[in-house]
Amino acid sequence: MNRLLVGITSSSFLCAMSAALSAPAITPEVDAIYAQTEALYLDLHRNPELSSHETQTAAKLAAALRELGFEVTTAVGGTGVVGVLKNGNGPVVMLRTELDALPVEEKTGLPYASTVRTKDDSGAEVGVMHACGHDIHMTVFTGVARALAEMKGQWKGTLILLGQPAEEIAPGGAEAVLAGGLYQKFGKPDFALALHDNASLATGMVGWVSGYTFAAVDTVDITVRGAGGHGAYPHTTKDPVVIAAEVVMALQTIVSREVPPGKMAVVTVGSIHGGTKHNIIPDEVKLQLTVRTYDPDVRKTVLASIDRITKGIAMAAGVPPGKEPIVSLNPEKFLPAEYNDPALVKRLVPVFESALGAANVKGMEPVGGAEDFALYALADHSVPLFQFWLGAVDPKKVAESEATKVPLPSLHSSLYAPVYAPTIRTGVKAMTAAVMELMKR
Repeated sequence: MNRLLVGITSSSFLCAMSAALSAPAITPEVDAIYAQTEALYLDLHRNPELSSHETQTAAKLAAALRELGFEVTTAVGGTGVVGVLKNGNGPVVMLRTELDALPVEEKTGLPYASTVRTKDDSGAEVGVMHACGHDIHMTVFTGVARALAEMKGQWKGTLILLGQPAEEIAPGGAEAVLAGGLYQKFGKPDFALALHDNASLATGMVGWVSGYTFAAVDTVDITVRGAGGHGAYPHTTKDPVVIAAEVVMALQTIVSREVPPGKMAVVTVGSIHGGTKHNIIPDEVKLQLTVRTYDPDVRKTVLASIDRITKGIAMAAGVPPGKEPIVSLNPEKFLPAEYNDPALVKRLVPVFESALGAANVKGMEPVGGAEDFALYALADHSVPLFQFWLGAVDPKKVAESEATKVPLPSLHSSLYAPVYAPTIRTGVKAMTAAVMELMKR
C-alpha cells in the first residue's frame, strides 16, 4: 500500500510541479499528481487515531518519507516522525504536520467517513474523527515531500519534516518533541512552516496573518469556599453559590474595564459545579476558566485581576480568613501565543500570490484559538515561524453562509467535511512554493 501511495515517475512529477508553481490554474499534470495522494487522504480519514496513540498513522508517514529518500527517525516525542533530507549547504527549513484525530463521532454521512470507535485514556468508548483536518495536513505534507525530493536540483539546504503527535491535548505534543531534543538531534531550523485548513475559507485560497496569530491559553481553577447549611436558613451560612455567581459576572468586567481598548483578551467560565440537593447550601463551588490573550502584559493583568476580584468578592460576603477562595493557575497546560514572523510573512505572501493568483491570497484576522506550533519559535522567538490558513470549503457554501449568516460547520464539528481534492492541491502548491523561495539556489 505504501508503495502505491508514494510511487510516481520522476519526470512526470517534476513537470507537474513546475507547471503548478508557474501558473495559478490547476493543470492536468497536477491532477495526475493528485491521483497519487488521494488514496493516502482517504486512508487517513477512514483510520484516525487519538492523541498519543498515532502508531499506524506515524508508520504510514514514515514509510512514505523513506521511499522518497528521507532519513527517518520514529518515536520522537512519543509517536512522532522526523524525516531529514540534506541537499548541500543552505538554510534549514522545518515543516510540521499533526498526526492526531479527535474523540468525535463523525456524522458527515460521507462514503469514506470514519467509523472508528475506541477507548480514550479514561477508558470511555468514543468515536474518532479527523474533525480538525489533520488528515488534510498530512496529505499535503507528503505531497510537498514528494515535490521537493524530485526537485532537488532547484533548492539547497536541509529539509526537516516533522510529523507531530498529540497536538489536540494541552500542552500539546510540541512540548514533548522539543523536550526530546528535536533541535539538538536534527538541527535548529532557520525557518519553520505549517498550515491549517480553515472551515470558513473557500478552497483554492490561502489566508495569512502577520504577528500574533493564535492566542496564549491559560487554564484557571477556582474553588469558592463558604459555610454550608440548610437552604431554609441562609442567614446562618456563607453561601458559596451566591459568591460564585457574583464572581462569574464580575470577571466579565476584566476585558471591558481593565484591558486597554484594542488589546485582545477572553475570560470564559466553562464549568461551574456545586451542591447536591435543592435545600442544602454547600460548603464550596468549583469554577473552571479558560483565559486567552496575545500580549504578555495583558496576560499578567488578566490573571492578577481574576485573583483579586474573586478574593475581594468573598471578603465582601464575609467569608472569614482561612476560607478565602483558592485560585489555581495550571502552568502545565499553558500555551504561548503564536507569532507569525512579520519579515517571513512579508517574504512569502508574494510567493503565494504568484503560485495561486493574488485574488486567492487573503489577509485575515488573528483568532482566539491556540496552537502548539508556537512552541517551535522557542521562548526567545529565535526561530521565525509562519503558519498559514488553507481554504477547505466549497466556495458556493462560503458565499451562501455569508449571505444567510448561517455558520458553516466549524473545526472540531462532527459535521466538518473539507472539500479535500482542491484543498490538497492548493496546499501542495502553496507550501512547495514557500519552501522553494526559502531554499532556492
